[in-house]
Amino acid sequence: MNSPVERRSLLRAGSLAALGVPALGALSACGGGAGGDGEAGDGTGELSLIYMGDAAQQETFQSLFDEFQNSHPEITLNANGIAAGDWATFGNTVSTRIAGGERADIISVATEGQRLMSSKGLFEPLDELIERDSEETREFYDNVSPNLQGWLDTYGSPDGSTYFVPGGYNTVVMYLNREVFDAAGVEMPETDWTWDEFRSIAESIKEETGAFMTTAGAGFPFGQILPWLFTNGASTLDEEWATATFDSAEAVEAAEFVKALVEDELVPQPGGEFDGATQYQRGSLATLTGGRYTLPDVRRLEMVEQTKIVNFPHNAAPGTPVGWDGWAVFKASENKEAAWTFLKWLMTVEASEYYAEQGGTNVPVREDVAASDSFLDNAPEGTELIATGIDFATPVPSPDQQALVDAEVNKGWEAAILGNQPVQEALSAANEAMQELL
Repeated sequence: MNSPVERRSLLRAGSLAALGVPALGALSACGGGAGGDGEAGDGTGELSLIYMGDAAQQETFQSLFDEFQNSHPEITLNANGIAAGDWATFGNTVSTRIAGGERADIISVATEGQRLMSSKGLFEPLDELIERDSEETREFYDNVSPNLQGWLDTYGSPDGSTYFVPGGYNTVVMYLNREVFDAAGVEMPETDWTWDEFRSIAESIKEETGAFMTTAGAGFPFGQILPWLFTNGASTLDEEWATATFDSAEAVEAAEFVKALVEDELVPQPGGEFDGATQYQRGSLATLTGGRYTLPDVRRLEMVEQTKIVNFPHNAAPGTPVGWDGWAVFKASENKEAAWTFLKWLMTVEASEYYAEQGGTNVPVREDVAASDSFLDNAPEGTELIATGIDFATPVPSPDQQALVDAEVNKGWEAAILGNQPVQEALSAANEAMQELL
């Protein structure tokens, strides 16, 4: 796949739907199903927490957990990071551990798994706790985007109850290489730009420097496909995630645009071994597509000052996918009060700022922290756009069958932009297969 820097590590494509009923049944029976109510506890003692993260992310998370321990020595937090490649693997690992007798009190789940897992009766409703401790929680929710709060209600709950405390989110922007733009004598866009402007700049950069404009491909819908669709009024699914819309006229137009970039060699050939991060540093790539999760690579490459962030180019209107993570308490937890203490601590300015400063790979859900130096320092000009993109974002479509649906999306998009099939034919075939899965 082109450009490994373009990875939404914590919110990657894939779904717990791929687990099937047996794995979810194991979770429901052993980890917090409706028939396995635990005790509230006295707010002290040990907690077991499960989350997904690779080695680097686990290091950052552990520093956050250590900070909690410093604030709450009466609670011992045992955090288990799982370095899964996607949410299906994560869910399988969790179900195996819990079925084997491992106890869990808290879990972090991304958009891709929230609706499916909450529908299985795994989690404790949090509404009474939120209301009981409103003096502590109100200030947090007053600082959370109304859009995100609405999406949590729509996509994170099957019955109107609150099961997740949001932790962070990601949108998609473009990281621009100042040196490439300067070498081509091309002015950078201020904040927004159109597809036509993007194409014109790409042609100038190619002619003057030989550099590619960006990368294109299929395999990671959040960063490679959905931005083109959402900036043209298209999507893979409708708002209810029940009907496939991948072959709409707007979707076809988006694929045709990217296909032309491939044909005119303004992007490297999809599917090759092009290393986006390395070529960006060398000046052979003008832009990187990504979110906050791209920043660690930009810092590692020592390219912060040479980079400017702008919104993803649009045709119909500005747009971006958005995905978020949420923290839930297992219904079978025997120490719910301590678990709730941890979730309340995550709501604080202290916790949010600390995670941002330690190199967290998402945008803090607290708008006050996302606008603060803890989030904006040591980051490219325009970093605030990753946060404000939530104002015009669309949730990443996450049906229960997402892993299978995304496979068809990737297959259809690849066939379209590589010219293996006519664009309309490729997207229509994918759309038909997607609808059968739904």
